[in-house]
Amino acid sequence: MSVILINGSHPDYLINLRGPLISDLIARGHVVHVTSPNIRHQESAALSSLGAISHNVNLERRSLNPLADLRYLFDIVSLIKKEKPDFVLGYTIKPNIWGTYAAALCQVDSAVMVTGLGYAFVPTGGTKQRIGKKVIHKLYRLATNKNKAVIFQNTDDRNDFTAQGCLSDIKKAKVVNGSGVDTDYYSPTPLPEKPVFLLVARLLISKGVRDYATAAVSILAKRQDCRFLIAGFLDNGPDSISQEELDSWISSGIEFVGHLDDVRPAISSASVYVLPSYREGTPRTVLEASAMGRAAIVTDVPGCRETIVDGETGYLVPVRDANALEAAMLALANDADLRSKMGAAAREFCDEKYAVGKVNDALIGYLGL
Repeated sequence: MSVILINGSHPDYLINLRGPLISDLIARGHVVHVTSPNIRHQESAALSSLGAISHNVNLERRSLNPLADLRYLFDIVSLIKKEKPDFVLGYTIKPNIWGTYAAALCQVDSAVMVTGLGYAFVPTGGTKQRIGKKVIHKLYRLATNKNKAVIFQNTDDRNDFTAQGCLSDIKKAKVVNGSGVDTDYYSPTPLPEKPVFLLVARLLISKGVRDYATAAVSILAKRQDCRFLIAGFLDNGPDSISQEELDSWISSGIEFVGHLDDVRPAISSASVYVLPSYREGTPRTVLEASAMGRAAIVTDVPGCRETIVDGETGYLVPVRDANALEAAMLALANDADLRSKMGAAAREFCDEKYAVGKVNDALIGYLGL
């Protein structure tokens, strides 16, 4: 038995994305502690129901203030000294970097999951942003020098992460098929008769939300039988969509359903899932939609391209190309039989490659737990 500390950056993600991993670790006899900022009573209760012990920490995800990061480092060091874990596992940038430093200071083994390279690796932004990205790359290199393993969700991320100088020892790199998806929980449901498209994401330009909206508004101007849904929330990131832009999409006929604790009803109401992201690790929402028998349209970029079989379970489209996205949407809007056929194939593909039990077995093996 080992005591394991998992550091995350958002309580919902700990429950929804890491819940099966937490459960599998506990089933193997380990004691699991988890950290995140802003854990409320209901999230603490949900984590407790999984068997995990939760701890609130001072983490500011979007802050560039080094003092805030040092406060987070101090919180993790204090927790490690108190709970004495045998292993520390992080995911997302700040828990990966500062959680690793905390583990090293306390002489505890650690590993990180790079679940997507995100904004720090997308070649956009001004001078200040470019300098900030170089700092992150340097901090990552110092951290991964201390990790036992660095887990990626696709080979493109592994290669680009290494090429940016963030990992000096390639032998530490391991690749798993995303975070997996519970194919029993996300089970197939009947497709609606009419074409209904859905995107679930934080409202960021880099998630392709603007491209989706552009294509959707163009189609809505031509035909009335299609619906376009967006689920998610406005963020405060450097490439976030404004409230004014969102309002303009809504006035053009796009339906905004907001943040959802459970995406299954939204997926059930849709016939096609769309994620025109600029880059992902492995997009969990595509797996959830596939498990529920939905065809998907995704961009031909790292992370996304692995989640479908082009022409069989959905379509790949070029990144930042609203016209190509519109054409793919129309192809599925015009053919109900094709939507059904691709949706059934998506479920089969997801079951074979992304079932969460298979993914967790590989991940836990790489961690030596």
